[in-house]
Amino acid sequence: MTRTWIPPTLIVLCGSVAAAGMLFSGRPVSAAALLLGLVLLAGVNSPLIFPKSIGALEAQRRSAADGRPVVYWRSGCTYCLRLRFRLGRSARQLHWVDIWRDPAGAAAVRAANEGNETVPTVVVAGEPHVNPDPQWVREQLSRLA
Repeated sequence: MTRTWIPPTLIVLCGSVAAAGMLFSGRPVSAAALLLGLVLLAGVNSPLIFPKSIGALEAQRRSAADGRPVVYWRSGCTYCLRLRFRLGRSARQLHWVDIWRDPAGAAAVRAANEGNETVPTVVVAGEPHVNPDPQWVREQLSRLA
């Protein structure tokens, strides 16, 4: 298991323990509601809601060919979630690189952010932008169309 899945796994495990305690104390509806809520929270903090990640080198190659931005992200990052949700369906047009799965992606982010792994980092035409406004990213996509 990569560290990408550690936070959602811990959320589900802790939720299961808490729900079991509630169940044994005679509150099955509360236990079910808690477990459902924490499973949804785990899903949001997992890589499942993001478009399929590719390697940094592949993303850079594709971006050079089609001009679409590259987004460096990691699971559990609230700013990455905000960007993903606010982009909606247009998020699939971007090249997504999970820095926890790809060491080259993490290195690219550190190079752009003075040694820090600050995400989301969006690279448009070779220029990195740290935590950009989702509307700005959407505008960059509309320029390509």
